[in-house]
Amino acid sequence: MLDKVKNVIVVLSGKGGVGKSTVSTQLALALRATGHKVGLLDIDLCGPSVPHLLGLEGRDIYQCDDGWVPIYTDESKTLAVMSIGFLLKNRNDPVIWRGPKKTMMIKQFLTDVKWEDLDYLIIDTPPGTSDEHITVMECMREVPCNGAIIVTTPQGVALDDVRKELTFCKKTGIKVLGIVENMSGFVCPHCSDCTNIFSSFGGAELAQLAQVPLLGTLPIDPRVGVLAGSTASVLNELADSSTAQVLRSIVQHLDGLTAVPTSA
Repeated sequence: MLDKVKNVIVVLSGKGGVGKSTVSTQLALALRATGHKVGLLDIDLCGPSVPHLLGLEGRDIYQCDDGWVPIYTDESKTLAVMSIGFLLKNRNDPVIWRGPKKTMMIKQFLTDVKWEDLDYLIIDTPPGTSDEHITVMECMREVPCNGAIIVTTPQGVALDDVRKELTFCKKTGIKVLGIVENMSGFVCPHCSDCTNIFSSFGGAELAQLAQVPLLGTLPIDPRVGVLAGSTASVLNELADSSTAQVLRSIVQHLDGLTAVPTSA
């Protein structure tokens, strides 16, 4: 079902709690804000939070003869969303499935969603190297994929886990497009000054070690948190923020990639 998708980007992290789903969501919204048709696939069984982040909770998904029909955020159909979270009755319900059912569902979501013409498909994946994560990576071998964006935070323990993720990508043949350092400092909502409440420059050092680009450093900005639960893009709502500047830079980087995905 990916024959109409020009570019496939997976978003990975070495551990949970680094803001991977927020980065995936805002990246998808930024791509749409710059004129692209975008799909966002949330197969993070550990915590499918995309419906909540986009204010789409409670929406029902359906199957047609060609597969699952994604949820469109508005009539323009410029952002299509599919999430395992849509299968849960309540956002507080855990995904209590045994391995075979998880594997089947991941494969189905990767191959049986009826995407229309898309410039980009962003795939939000489970964190770490869990069984779910391994299943996704094994399935991605059969999916034409441009590569992966890896999300980390500045703390040393997160960087250690991301190093393992880089090794994991190398062993599974997934090209790493670059690293995003999230939660890199705190932006004061009153004066807009940024304070490094954690360590800093860890993402840059890791990118240099892995010889991949540092795509940007995203601070903790309370104004961005206010946008959760909507389809508002930082590029439109907070155009002068450092977060918007980084997302524009990432979009430009992705636009510079080949428009024809290569098999991972």
